[in-house]
Amino acid sequence: MERKINKVAVLGSGVMGSQIACHFANIGVEVLLLDIVPRELDPKEEKKGLKLTDKVVRNRIVDTALFSALKMSPSPIYKKEFASRITTGNMEDDMKKISEVDWIIEVVIERLDIKKIVFENVEKFRKPGTLITSNTSGIPINMMLDGRSDDFKKHFCGTHFFNPPRYLQLLEIIPTKETDQSVVDFFMEYGSQFLGKKTVLAKDTPAFIANRVGVYSIMSLFNSVKDLGLTVEEIDKLTGTVLGRQKSATFRTADVVGLDTLVLVSNGVKDNCPNDEENKLFELPDFISKMVENKWLGSKTGQGFYKKTKDENGKTEILSLDLETLEYKSQKRVSFPTLDMAKPIDDLEKRTAMLIQGKDKAAEFYKMMFGGLFAYATNRVPEIADDLFKIDDAIKAGFGWALGPFETWDILGFEKGLELIEKQGKKAAQWVHDMKARGATTFYKKENGQKLYFDLSSKEYKVIPGTEDLVLLDALRDDNTVWKNTDATIVDLGDGILNLEFHTKMNTIGSGVIAGIQKALDLAETEYKGLVISNTGGNFSAGANVGMIFMMAAEQDFDELNFAVKTFQDTMMRVRYSNTPVIVAPHNLAIGGGCELAMHADKVVAHAETYIGLVEFGVGLIPGGGGTKEFAKRFSDGLKDGDIRINRLRDRFLTIGQAKVATSAYEGFDLGYLREGIDEVIVSRERQLTRAKAACLEFANKGYTAPLREKNITISGQEGLGIVYVGANSMLSGNYMSEHDKVISEKLGFVLCGGDISERVQVSEQYLLDLERKAFLELCAERKTLERLESMVKKGKVLRN
Repeated sequence: MERKINKVAVLGSGVMGSQIACHFANIGVEVLLLDIVPRELDPKEEKKGLKLTDKVVRNRIVDTALFSALKMSPSPIYKKEFASRITTGNMEDDMKKISEVDWIIEVVIERLDIKKIVFENVEKFRKPGTLITSNTSGIPINMMLDGRSDDFKKHFCGTHFFNPPRYLQLLEIIPTKETDQSVVDFFMEYGSQFLGKKTVLAKDTPAFIANRVGVYSIMSLFNSVKDLGLTVEEIDKLTGTVLGRQKSATFRTADVVGLDTLVLVSNGVKDNCPNDEENKLFELPDFISKMVENKWLGSKTGQGFYKKTKDENGKTEILSLDLETLEYKSQKRVSFPTLDMAKPIDDLEKRTAMLIQGKDKAAEFYKMMFGGLFAYATNRVPEIADDLFKIDDAIKAGFGWALGPFETWDILGFEKGLELIEKQGKKAAQWVHDMKARGATTFYKKENGQKLYFDLSSKEYKVIPGTEDLVLLDALRDDNTVWKNTDATIVDLGDGILNLEFHTKMNTIGSGVIAGIQKALDLAETEYKGLVISNTGGNFSAGANVGMIFMMAAEQDFDELNFAVKTFQDTMMRVRYSNTPVIVAPHNLAIGGGCELAMHADKVVAHAETYIGLVEFGVGLIPGGGGTKEFAKRFSDGLKDGDIRINRLRDRFLTIGQAKVATSAYEGFDLGYLREGIDEVIVSRERQLTRAKAACLEFANKGYTAPLREKNITISGQEGLGIVYVGANSMLSGNYMSEHDKVISEKLGFVLCGGDISERVQVSEQYLLDLERKAFLELCAERKTLERLESMVKKGKVLRN
């Protein structure tokens, strides 16, 4: 890591180029984004009297592409202000500027002849030693070396980002025969530490790793779906979240990616991998050929395997394609006994094992799918990757699978996996049988807090490279658990630091989690140095248990509800004032109670993809676990006279009143959920717990002292209430809110302003907590609030926006 990347040049501003530029801007790198010069004026330019020599025309292609990227939803950029780190230009006027950059990334059209022209131009201006890479998904990297200088060859390789670059974690590094090893090592480390990617070293084989295995999986289903007698929606139900994969599953994913893209990759494998034992599976079935002919390519053409329509009443309906008739029809409810048995099981590994236990069509489907996948994965080692863990890492990070092929095989059992392969009439690679002969019957194992894989060359288990210094909760849990209940587990991370994780549905917070927090603090205060609160689930926490709140409110058991809310508040205050440091490390959803927990920590180490917010207003409530109190405290800090004070109050009120959720951790600072100078953001999810533990140790080793309880929070009283009440009445008069929303707004304002007090005074946190709890309970008694809560419970939802 002797190299420093301060500025990069991205050549090509298409869908991938612009988004790659945005992701570098996300991490603070200066970006030069270049594209070709237009050859003719467009109608708007002609109308304005512009010329082809005008800069605005010459940069039109790149500027239009970047503008379109920044308008995407979800956004490719963490904060819109970060786009200022990108400078645009064109490859004729501005190519000389690449001499100032540290890394040049080519992202032009997938044609070798055009790439070679670009590289020839790059050689004219690139300074020796500058890194140069190509983002390609299909063209062999070694074919790009023809005619290049020795210095170019030494510093060149493939860097295959997956779309969308901000959200998909995979970055495949594909060296050529000429790439210097130090360059490869740099990309592997930089991609992980700075870009937050799962960097996987791939061989220069067709489709590399993830697409080779992932597209095989898709094409296998394309070619067998009719024989299985399953529909499009049934396949998607069977291959989605139940397997820990993306909700879009198989056919909906094909629509999103684009059928033309899948066909391109599939044809590439078929044409260039004649010795692939499954080569015939990459042939296009008749229905795919017909869809391509009809231009039913998916989302980009408005229809693919699914089509959105409206009925005669204007109601939107998503139809699915009948693969026999190629006609669109209404979707039917998918139901299989195997799915019914597996659905209640939250633990993914236990659920996966359950899927092959049934006797119905679904269970037979899983046996077929797993058998084929296991065989194919084994035969790709060492063809596309020397190590089995690279296949798992690539498919998980590139296709959003929670479990890779070899991890899944370990769950089902070694002999069971071989049995499934044999029943499909397929063969596992010889190395699998050699492995068995040595008495090794798992592909992975955990030892001393590390995850090991079976290494084919040494025929021994080795630590996965790059993870030697990481804190891996999954590898520590089995041997280092010090306490657990049904909803939470406390794990010893070593060096005197504990970790508390939740494992309820979407990690919602109920009595079991509260008990876990209290127990973790008990242990940390008496026997350890500090506490981290993090987990490996899909979300940090999706808020409070709505079902519990609704049940007590519906039964008008307000004494019990008051006790529950006060217990939550007291627990948050204990997190704040514990005599041991508490670090919270959120990721993905951290809303409602999850947000309140983060707001009471000594420090938050948030993953960049953290969507944090207080969303209780949406179900007719205000934050009742200290969130409203904390906002009152935070906007009182540094208050100034005049309009600044009024604007600050308005902003903080609207953040809660509009249930605003940050679209990245960086936005969390703007909304007041995270604190500048205290909380921090880390781009690498894999390294988040390691950083959180280090931060906890920093607090402890400096000599941690519990903070004093706040007793001097300035509240605005009637001055602020006047603003709230006038605003609420105006919104009601303009039909922008309902009577019930007005009630919630006034309750929220009452707490934020510290009650009906005639002048600004200083109060304690407990005073505000009591106001907060009183308002929360009063809103629980509202009929409209009960209706909203009941609706969410029936839909199986939690407190979220």
